[in-house]
Amino acid sequence: MGDTSNRIAGTASVSVDGVTIMIVGQFKYRPGTVKRETLTGMDGVHGFKEKPNPCMISAQVRDSGGTTVADFNSMTNVTVTAELANGKTIIGSGMWTTDVQEVDSEDAVFDVTFEGGSVTES
Repeated sequence: MGDTSNRIAGTASVSVDGVTIMIVGQFKYRPGTVKRETLTGMDGVHGFKEKPNPCMISAQVRDSGGTTVADFNSMTNVTVTAELANGKTIIGSGMWTTDVQEVDSEDAVFDVTFEGGSVTES
């Protein structure tokens, strides 16, 4: 096998509650738990407001023969684990799906988004 010490992107292996799913691409994650918005007035910048923000993991998934798309819609309180090309492990705990999955059958793909209170990276 070749030297992969400089590889920082391009692959991801993802499982949901220990079941591996096929990732086509567009893997994204958001570990941040707050959203800030700058508050300004006619006289300048006043400060910011801060609101809780859900953590997120999303990807485009392959609808393989072993995948039941309807199961994704009912997922709540699941653990999503990803191993990335750069060596990071991303773990989303207590997550739920937020979208209704729609399969593009030309390439057998669909998008899935998980949100919850915790995404960690190590």
